Amino acid sequence: MKVLVPTPLRSYTKQKGQVEATGSTLADLLWDLDRRFPGLRFRIITEQDEIREHIKLFVNQEQVRELSLSLQPSDEVQIICALSGG
Repeated sequence: MKVLVPTPLRSYTKQKGQVEATGSTLADLLWDLDRRFPGLRFRIITEQDEIREHIKLFVNQEQVRELSLSLQPSDEVQIICALSGG
């Protein structure tokens, strides 16, 4: 399925803003992304398997919070990073 990657995480995807990944759940998809792009999952998910505070995940333009969410091959996943600064 299509995964949209924000600019701050594109160093993991060789600067690609859109990549393909597979998985029957959101958790599976993130493991597949990490297999293809090592280190990416850690930037999205904490050591406690929770979505990091500054990350928002959307499936088909609806925000999701559960990694156990079932996915379909036609789904589109978007990763959003919150902006911060000082």
